[in-house]
Amino acid sequence: MESDLPKVIHHLREKPLILYVVDSLRKAGITDIIAVVGYKGEMVLDILDPGVRHVWQRQQLGTGHAVMQAEEALAGFDGTIIIACGDVPLIKPSTFENLIRESRDEKTKAVVLTMTLANPTGYGRIVKNETGEFIRIVEEKDAAPEQRLIKEVNTGTYAFDKAFLFEGLKKINTNNAQREYYLPDALNHVLASGYKVKTVMLDEPIEGSGVNTKNDLLAVESFLASN
Repeated sequence: MESDLPKVIHHLREKPLILYVVDSLRKAGITDIIAVVGYKGEMVLDILDPGVRHVWQRQQLGTGHAVMQAEEALAGFDGTIIIACGDVPLIKPSTFENLIRESRDEKTKAVVLTMTLANPTGYGRIVKNETGEFIRIVEEKDAAPEQRLIKEVNTGTYAFDKAFLFEGLKKINTNNAQREYYLPDALNHVLASGYKVKTVMLDEPIEGSGVNTKNDLLAVESFLASN
């Protein structure tokens, strides 16, 4: 973003990116929201209302590590956890609701929100078997050449059974190209335990697009202006 500000507080139409996510979650009926804050986190907390709880990620060691920081805050909760990205502002309340509905299948312990991109560069690829069942997510830096051709990608948004989420996070490691704890690796625990990981694909890929650059911000602004 060519800025020292935390990415999630950059403005989209006079409103910080993260507030779009919080508002959408609330409209989907999700009232207990926990923000994981790190780099210049005080600035993020300044724009969040008191109804949003927070935990700190003091070291940025990957998406899995970020979610690990919320385990204690969720100690009294059992059920489905929605994991959303603060820099993906266009996900609709109905999309979050759909993830929750899909997670209610007793045989399903995680649901991944996906999208199909003509140019999937930068995104984790969704690997499926010949019958279309989810196998794993491969990050681009770890992907084989044939896997990089996959157009269905991970948006970074999930519905996850709480117990399987934190059990799975305890099993992941940093044996990857970025030396980070990847949240998608926790999905392996669901499959290894004999349960399903479902995928839900967005009709409009822009809905799941993250804002990482000024051009990305212009793209989502343009979409909002035309809708």
